[in-house]
Amino acid sequence: MRKLRLLTAGAALLALAGCGGAAPAGGGAADGPPKSGGTLKVSFFPDNPTFPCIDPFQVYWIEGRTIIRNFADSLTDQDPQTGEIKPWLATSWQISPDGLTYTFKLRDGVTFSNGKQLDAQAVADNVKGWIDTVKATNGAAYGASYVQGLTGATVVDPATVELHLSKPNSSFLQATSTTNLAITDPAEFALTPPERCTGKGVVASGPFVLDHYTAKVETVLTKRTGYQWGSALSKNQGEAYLDKVVFNYVAEDSVRTGNLVSGAIDIAWPRNPFTPQDEQLITRSGDKVEQRALPGVSNTLFANTAAGHVLSDLQVRLALSKAIDRKTYATTVFGPNYPVVQGAFDSTTPFFKPQTDKLGYDPDGAAKILDAAGWTVGKDGYRAKDGKQLTIDYPVTQFSAGSELLQAQLKKVGINLSLRTLTTAQQATYTTNGEYDLTGTYFTRADPGALQFIINPDVANSKALAQRSAPPADITEIQGLFAKAIQTTDAAQTKQAYADLQDYLIDKGVTLPLFERVQKAGVSSHVHGFAFTSESFLKLNDVWKS
Repeated sequence: MRKLRLLTAGAALLALAGCGGAAPAGGGAADGPPKSGGTLKVSFFPDNPTFPCIDPFQVYWIEGRTIIRNFADSLTDQDPQTGEIKPWLATSWQISPDGLTYTFKLRDGVTFSNGKQLDAQAVADNVKGWIDTVKATNGAAYGASYVQGLTGATVVDPATVELHLSKPNSSFLQATSTTNLAITDPAEFALTPPERCTGKGVVASGPFVLDHYTAKVETVLTKRTGYQWGSALSKNQGEAYLDKVVFNYVAEDSVRTGNLVSGAIDIAWPRNPFTPQDEQLITRSGDKVEQRALPGVSNTLFANTAAGHVLSDLQVRLALSKAIDRKTYATTVFGPNYPVVQGAFDSTTPFFKPQTDKLGYDPDGAAKILDAAGWTVGKDGYRAKDGKQLTIDYPVTQFSAGSELLQAQLKKVGINLSLRTLTTAQQATYTTNGEYDLTGTYFTRADPGALQFIINPDVANSKALAQRSAPPADITEIQGLFAKAIQTTDAAQTKQAYADLQDYLIDKGVTLPLFERVQKAGVSSHVHGFAFTSESFLKLNDVWKS
């Protein structure tokens, strides 16, 4: 949903959805020519417990979006390696000089799986459906963040459609490549958003057809006969090789891994990266572990900088950042080869600028900053100033290895990280009420504009968190940099503005990156052609089984 999932320390580790960088695997000459037929079995982390849904525009759950990617096509596609936007349902596009009109030329002969034509009118009806859904859900539908400023569409001719914006949005073209703006049969928009979440009426044009979605149990896709309009990024742009794909939901990581190595399933797709032991078990069995960084905002800590909170002091925020040993955090919590976070964004995000030097572990530097700011070390090892201990309130849903490790790291420089376990009721209200000093969250999207939905109060999913994430002067500067990056058609200006933004976020302690998010997948040796999309979802066009 558009309501951002705000993750406390314990929940953050349980809600991981991906990261690391790897080229598409399998399908090489050594595998031989692809073979058609067979059923692919994929085991996911459990389905969304509070908002199970399979409607493209509404879904935020990573696993749901992965499934959608394989039965619903989009106007464009995004190259996972370069971030470049490529043709798909649209063969070409033009952006007006003022950035307010996007004109798409559509492929000829594309149909939905029910036989209806996917033409300019269908695209225009989708645009109306998206806008109506935003209104019907009061902005809660996840796709709302992708259609900021979209006002409507005009059919020029059956193969040409114009999409209109109220102001320039350099992120919009990338939005047209996402699962949330996948094109579906407009008839579905006659149904209510809750009805569409069940899969009822959801018909699209992809290489697979949504056979059925049983929330929290399984989802089944079947091969679409006659498909011949795959993305320009797919080797196989025709019919899928697989006959069927069955996705089920398994809670226990060890069970998922065991099912993979025993041959009961073909792909194990966890939320948390595999433990080193499970990864060794998978590779020793002859199977593979694929991985790629999830693009977007890294798993990041955000301070409550409101008056009266200890992290309203820039010097304390900067000291806190220097006191975090991010390399040790990554290797201790996730394993020896886990990548270290390098900035406010994960490394696969377009316009990513590494901030490695600024994020190095420097406990001596942290101590010097705190000394200069008047925080002195007491007999208990913690610092104090004017009789008040340097304590940071960090709400958690449960104690975890990550939160306890962070607590131990900060103690070395005299900071008391207080891990306060939340009740269920508190989990829903603590950010709104400002009852925290530090919290964590992220946002998955292959565009750096995703960060504005956390820290820009004008569009943030949680305005309460956004308004406290930085002092007012810093928020104004951040909004200005976002405006420079987004409200333009000049690619060079966008690149420079995002570079300046990433510097500013670290220099001002607005974002305190904690770890890179890595999506790992255990893949059977019988599976070939495995590949990640730009959003680090599973792409099945080229997948086949031997």
